[in-house]
Amino acid sequence: MSIRDWPAAERPREKLLAQGAASLSDAELLAIFLRTGVAGRSAVDLARQLLAEFGSLRALLEADLATFSRHLGLGAAKYAQLQAVLEMARRHLAEQLRRESALESPQAVRDYLKACLRHEPHEVFGCLFLDARHRVLAFEVLFRGTVDGASVYPRQVIRRALHHNAAALILTHNHPSGVAEPSQADLQLTRRLKELLAQIDVRLLDHFVVGDGEPQSMAELGWL
Repeated sequence: MSIRDWPAAERPREKLLAQGAASLSDAELLAIFLRTGVAGRSAVDLARQLLAEFGSLRALLEADLATFSRHLGLGAAKYAQLQAVLEMARRHLAEQLRRESALESPQAVRDYLKACLRHEPHEVFGCLFLDARHRVLAFEVLFRGTVDGASVYPRQVIRRALHHNAAALILTHNHPSGVAEPSQADLQLTRRLKELLAQIDVRLLDHFVVGDGEPQSMAELGWL
């Protein structure tokens, strides 16, 4: 049966308009993105099949082009659309941070950093540069490494802080293993950077480690 023949309250698009996007299942959200199904399968049926094949919505969203295009109903055009949607979501989160104090919006910081780093297959290290009111001036990925680690050069962090005329900053890096627990090496690097940044009157507010769950805050753990 075509989705057009379903009761209006069960059609994904109408359900979204009536009840909001949060009311939809992963398959229903994906079906709206797909727009159409394939021969013998509605968009919802195809969405369910794809979620089963990828294992999760997150795995589908983070797939590279080659993996994405191997699946029925998907190709380069859909991949480009999906990447555009993900980038718009990141920019929306970034705009929210620019309007608010990062210290007053810790969940917004977590959401933004997850969107930026959680999909990375290798370890990356970045900084949120903040003004005197702790609003975001810029976010930059400064170092990229292997699955085991990234080489972080403190003078590069300091140089970029001066470039943005930052009054404070938040460090972040991801753990591709998915475990967001900070390591002793993370702690030592953070304390070293905090000391060096203090010499140029820049406050280090936090260091978030991004994994599969919620990013871990070193400040909340009492490590700063």
